[in-house]
Amino acid sequence: MKAIKFLALLFVAIAYLTTASTLQSCKKDDIDPDNDCDTCAVAYKPNIYLYPTEKTLLTVNLKFPKGGKVIKSIPEYGKGWNASVDTNGLINDSYTYLFYESSQPDIWQREYGWTIKVDKLDLFFRKSLKNYGFKDNEIEDFTDYWIPRLKKNDYNSIYPQTKSIINKVIELNISKQPDNLLRLFYFIEVQKNPGITLKTPIINHFEREGFFVTEWGVILNKKVLTKAKINNPDIQTDPKLNSRNIVRNK
Repeated sequence: MKAIKFLALLFVAIAYLTTASTLQSCKKDDIDPDNDCDTCAVAYKPNIYLYPTEKTLLTVNLKFPKGGKVIKSIPEYGKGWNASVDTNGLINDSYTYLFYESSQPDIWQREYGWTIKVDKLDLFFRKSLKNYGFKDNEIEDFTDYWIPRLKKNDYNSIYPQTKSIINKVIELNISKQPDNLLRLFYFIEVQKNPGITLKTPIINHFEREGFFVTEWGVILNKKVLTKAKINNPDIQTDPKLNSRNIVRNK
């Protein structure tokens, strides 16, 4: 009887170790952005726009409560950004936004969203971003960068991730508390069944008043990511000032 119990316990232990060895996790300081982690997802090109009511020195930090880290940034993130920010959003007299990419657990919702045909993407994103509360150059920055990278797919399903979801894995901490904060990521995946029915997202009105901050980003599933990299292998950007975005409208 003891021998049977011992063999049963041994079998359970072996099964557990075998299963555990095949699982991957996003533990702090243990993420390789180039690996095929099944439980991690990269947030590509989040842009953080800052609009204080007066020229202000700010410290901006990102924290990953469920594990994760910054894998790319402009300006260099280091242990956080120290920035002098003007009321028009100009950062350190050189940048119009803070750029980063990060790897963290995949907790993104795939229940609410839209399925969009490729030739409608530009119009869709312009309308969607405006409805959420983004303006002018923030929208142009998004469409200029992402539309060319999504044109290989006939249809894309697009799932919005709002502040309450993003905060679970990427906390945005600013030395001076913003009066209003808008965070929006889109999770995008190839859709082979354009007739699929998704629940319609509820879009809340955003007040661009007082000291406010806006941020957008994208998470790509692996199929979209592969096509995007083939189309444009360098998935990053340069947020330095250019002639188009010298003046920002609130």
